[in-house]
Amino acid sequence: MPDIAIVVPLFNEAENVKPLVDELRRVFAAETRSWEIVLVDDASQDRTWPEILAAQSADSRVRGLRHAQNRGQSAAVWTGIAGSEAPFLCTLDGDLQNDPAELPKMLGMLSAVDFVCGHRVQRQDSLVRKVSSRIARAARKAALRADFADTGCALRAFKRECLRGLFPFNGLHRFLPILVAGGGFVCREVPVNHRPRVAGVSKYGVWNRLGRGIHDLIGVAWYQRRRIAHVTIEDSRREPK
Repeated sequence: MPDIAIVVPLFNEAENVKPLVDELRRVFAAETRSWEIVLVDDASQDRTWPEILAAQSADSRVRGLRHAQNRGQSAAVWTGIAGSEAPFLCTLDGDLQNDPAELPKMLGMLSAVDFVCGHRVQRQDSLVRKVSSRIARAARKAALRADFADTGCALRAFKRECLRGLFPFNGLHRFLPILVAGGGFVCREVPVNHRPRVAGVSKYGVWNRLGRGIHDLIGVAWYQRRRIAHVTIEDSRREPK
């Protein structure tokens, strides 16, 4: 069982698979703990899956998982997490916009906190996407009473135990830091590098996120209000330590 699993969801990112795997291997070459790269193909329609198989064939630390039907980014992330038993987890997008070089620093911070998430301070995205992210942040702050600057950043490192009590749903990846913090775990945001896309096309736009985002926000707000807080339990059959 590896100590660290790097989970990457992919949909129609054939051109980015090999460059991303090569970059991750360079970044983690100095890591003394064992690690694996878990590439999850969300039923791509291009050559993403053959590229994953080629990467796996070249390095046994690469694993490929594939959805039979397209289920979205949250499902792909959850499939990768569930498909590994590593106690430490990293996630990043498969479009090469997240910089893998940030991950060792983020993993090192887990000695003091439970969950580290990136904050893209100089986003290499369109003005429309930047503005929509600011609006989404304001809405999350008002509805959830939690202010994370950039919950949409997929670059994260965290302990598996942070997921205790969570359940998968479509949209989970956008609310994960908020849900983890709501479970009593210590989270920290750190500024991270963000790069322009060089291959492939973005799968997200304003209109395919707006309605879904509002719907998810209502659901998560309800869950956060009804969530059972962490309780310290004393067991009468066990002697206190």
